[in-house]
Amino acid sequence: MSLVSVRGITVGYTEQGSGQPLVLIHGHPFDRSMWQPQVDHFAGAGWRVIVPDLRGYGESTVIPGKTTLETFARDIASLLDHLGVAGHVIGGLSMGGQIVMEYYRLFPQRVRALLLADTYAAAETEHGRKERNDTADYLLREGMASFATEVLPRMVAPRNIATMPAVADHVLAMMLRTSPEGAAAALRGRAERRDYVEMLSQVAVPTLVVVGSDDDFTSANDARFIQERIPDAVLAIIEEAGHMPNLERPGEFNATLESFLEQLRADIPKPRTMP
Repeated sequence: MSLVSVRGITVGYTEQGSGQPLVLIHGHPFDRSMWQPQVDHFAGAGWRVIVPDLRGYGESTVIPGKTTLETFARDIASLLDHLGVAGHVIGGLSMGGQIVMEYYRLFPQRVRALLLADTYAAAETEHGRKERNDTADYLLREGMASFATEVLPRMVAPRNIATMPAVADHVLAMMLRTSPEGAAAALRGRAERRDYVEMLSQVAVPTLVVVGSDDDFTSANDARFIQERIPDAVLAIIEEAGHMPNLERPGEFNATLESFLEQLRADIPKPRTMP
């Protein structure tokens, strides 16, 4: 685990393993520990896994107000510049997936392949914008505790809360330790996100789209919508998983991602060190 100063903030990140870079972006309101099963697996499978805390989350600096997806994406690019990473695979879940879409919009030349998990490509609706801003107000007023308890059954499938208490405890703990100011700033920025639907047809790198079969936030149809619009994209539905299939079904998630990455490995140029 490391800390680095970029763009006027401190960013916490984990870097493990060696080989071709695999960058994973967490969702809201979590931190980089949500990717630990993937860090452990892929760092041992010949990948240089890089997992940052987004600004406002985990060990990274909290900036109150509004944090846009572009700000998150530029933070990630600056971290990767610091680490000397050029071409890489990048993936994200939920809000992390939307940040990855924004990152691809800004830096397509840096991306070798995409992972888009349990995410949504369209701009926010008017109702959705109000709901996100109302939730931001609530978090600033009441803190994370009641929100985290209420939303847990939507983050993790109820059957998995009962049968996988350690996973449920991990997800709840991530939410409880998240800064209300950081979470609220992300919600306000996300409410104003651009529409990525038209961009999907222009994605020119291999893409894996993943979704939990029981996801209460982004359905299999939402994932299929993305997959059908990205040329040659692959869709994987993780059975008996909710919004966090990487934690609820880590074996299946890792096997799906590994199969995708192994097909890429021979075609991805070796990492270059940036000057």
